[in-house]
Amino acid sequence: MYTDLTADLGSGAMSGDTSVVFIVDDDVSVRESLELLIGSSGWRSEAFGSAKEFLNRPRALIPSCLILDVNLPDLSGLDLQGLVANERADMPIIFITGYGDVPMTVKAMKAGAVEFLTKPFNDEELLDAIKLGLERSKTALALDSELQALRDRHASLSRREQEVMALVVSGLLNKQVGFELGISEITVKAHRGQAMRKMQARSLAELVNMAARLGIA
Repeated sequence: MYTDLTADLGSGAMSGDTSVVFIVDDDVSVRESLELLIGSSGWRSEAFGSAKEFLNRPRALIPSCLILDVNLPDLSGLDLQGLVANERADMPIIFITGYGDVPMTVKAMKAGAVEFLTKPFNDEELLDAIKLGLERSKTALALDSELQALRDRHASLSRREQEVMALVVSGLLNKQVGFELGISEITVKAHRGQAMRKMQARSLAELVNMAARLGIA
């Protein structure tokens, strides 16, 4: 089914890579072929025969992607894509299928699939898609980590510091913040300084950007 099992290993992972490529396909021969190809390219893989088996596997908090057959014995690949998008958004999907049509391909790509490959396909196409998927996953996990760090820093603020921060990033001057909260301008400045220190913001613009990422109006 695959055309070039000795694909250039430069397209794969570096030694010691902690990424994982998941495979969901009900055809055991396809799973074994994919595992061999992925392993020869330096990546670790885990294979499942059904969507249910895959969903029972705890979420991987490392860069990962999913090679997914469209036709499965329980959930369809497109249905599983919807669940993954909601629960494991950092896991890009590469679809493979024995047959495909334009509407199916468009639906999968609009929902965020990295690639939609029809069997038989060239190994290099799949390896390039895996590489792209893992890069996207790494970026998504990094952004998630940064956002969680922001949330933790915001949670460390006192209630008053959070109130002052929210009003400051909305564009109010210190005097206006003080009027809104019924405190002196000097007290506002003190709370604002503490908030910026705890949030690790080097400027008001940076604090505003952090607030936007946190969804603080």
